[in-house]
Amino acid sequence: LPIMYGCNNFCTYCIVPYVRGRERSREPEKIIAEAKEMIAAGYKDITLLGQNVNSYGKGEMHGVNFAGLLRRINTLDGDFVIRFMTSHPKDCTKELIDTIRDCEKVSSHLHLPFQSGSDRILKLMNRHYDREKYLELIRYAKEKIPDVSLTSDIIVGFPGETYEDFAQTLSLVKTVEFSSLFTFIYSPRPGTPAANMADPVTREEKGKRFAELLAVQEEIAEKNAAAAVGKNVRVLCDGEENGMLTGRTAGTDTVCFAGDKSLIGNFADVKVTSYDGTLRGEIILN
Repeated sequence: LPIMYGCNNFCTYCIVPYVRGRERSREPEKIIAEAKEMIAAGYKDITLLGQNVNSYGKGEMHGVNFAGLLRRINTLDGDFVIRFMTSHPKDCTKELIDTIRDCEKVSSHLHLPFQSGSDRILKLMNRHYDREKYLELIRYAKEKIPDVSLTSDIIVGFPGETYEDFAQTLSLVKTVEFSSLFTFIYSPRPGTPAANMADPVTREEKGKRFAELLAVQEEIAEKNAAAAVGKNVRVLCDGEENGMLTGRTAGTDTVCFAGDKSLIGNFADVKVTSYDGTLRGEIILN
């Protein structure tokens, strides 16, 4: 469900503001009306979309910010989950985190791209936050939402990135212990400032760093998955795989379990019983 278009941030590696224009937030009444239509049609998982949803409503006459929009959708009748992406750390607020905590229909998942753990690289990227501000938000989210699922985006090999800069990214990943990551090797986009920056690091070296990052995250993912065993989770059954149903948690995990196909499209309570590269569970009978 789109809530806004465009972007005002002008990160030096990104072409979006040039091709999609400045931010425009849709009227909250129109968004609410479309959400009601989706719920009435049977949709159970609604994702609010924008290049930077955290800045929703800025400069608009209606006076509704993103946290306020989430709270309004949360009050709608129906059994459904609200998700959103993407969030920019510079506009992420404690009010938003409190809203995720308070609203039972809002997924306990926060996708908050940090891109680099190095303050020097963040300045070159024109990201408008530093490492400590990012970690402060993460600490607050973990304190207020104990079961929060944290995901992020990382660019490896941005122009001018040294191994010391990359090591700062690795250390941040180890500190936060993300549920999952979307990782990219820097690729220049014609028309962006970064495309004209000196980039002396070879593609081979960037590939080595990328592999090192993936190895660190894989270890963290294994640890997080093992910690999920024994927990009860509510999942939205979204399909079937190898004779087993698959369900998505309020975070980002997928659990496989035995059950009737009639459950697809509905919620189910599942106890996670094991992990073998895939989380497996069994339905909790009420």
